[in-house]
Amino acid sequence: MDNHDHNKHDHKKDDGPVGLAGHKHSPDPATRKAELLREGEFYRAGVTYAKAQVKHGARPEVMLHSALDHATWALRARADALLKPTGTSISVLMPYALTAFNFVRQRRMGKQAVAGAVLAGVVGWYMKRKRAQQGY
Repeated sequence: MDNHDHNKHDHKKDDGPVGLAGHKHSPDPATRKAELLREGEFYRAGVTYAKAQVKHGARPEVMLHSALDHATWALRARADALLKPTGTSISVLMPYALTAFNFVRQRRMGKQAVAGAVLAGVVGWYMKRKRAQQGY
């Protein structure tokens, strides 16, 4: 079963000149010259575009935005991993969290809300500790 005629990557026979993208060039010299010039234009445009992308990406505000996007993604992935056992995710909880946040902000109850959150955290920690002691 050494029949490799169906393999398009098998280059045993030479069908003529091939371009950068693997396409065949025309055998006519004038047409081939036009094809090569067009390929050169596309190549130069690609290089110019790549340079512009690098220059844009090196700007401080773009780098900061990229870093913030990465940090946000990492935090969300971590939060989703923590919430996975409960069967929920950040995208499900976020509308409720924003509603609660706006309610607290409009009523100017920020200090009370933070105190309540700290108190709930302490109670949760105490209950977890007490459950762990009963298990041993």
